[in-house]
Amino acid sequence: MAKNTSPSMLLWLGIALVVLLADQFTKLLIVGSFQLGDSQTVTSFFNLVRVHNSGAAFSMLSTASGWQRWFFTGIGIVATFFILWLLRSHPTQKLFCFALALVLGGAVGNVIDRIAYGHVVDFLDFHWDWLSPVFYEGHFPAFNIADSAISVGAVALIVDELIRVRRGA
Repeated sequence: MAKNTSPSMLLWLGIALVVLLADQFTKLLIVGSFQLGDSQTVTSFFNLVRVHNSGAAFSMLSTASGWQRWFFTGIGIVATFFILWLLRSHPTQKLFCFALALVLGGAVGNVIDRIAYGHVVDFLDFHWDWLSPVFYEGHFPAFNIADSAISVGAVALIVDELIRVRRGA
């Protein structure tokens, strides 16, 4: 079987696809149900909202003149090809590849938003009073499924590296 279609590669691409589909489906639900700026209280610490982020994490560069759309789209596309290369190069490293699959699905999900809308649709709004010194009224910046997958993938990459260092590999 060719290296790029090995069962493990298909597994990692399948995980990325599940993340991508979950991300796009939930964003479609929000876009279809909420107007920009709408908020629906779910619990005392969680709201569903509709926010558009034309920047990157924590709305970095969101007030730039528009160039950031293509800049972050380009970064996402380059990251996608780099991650695919890494997945092909390390098919037996399960935690590493799982982490990359999460990042891949999330990155592609946000790239699709940037191309289709010119911004990323965020909708998960967590807030606690103890966050008030850091975030406005204690609201952590809104995010989406793609952002969550990227974050979990990044933590898994760190854990994978710590394990690798401990083993001395």
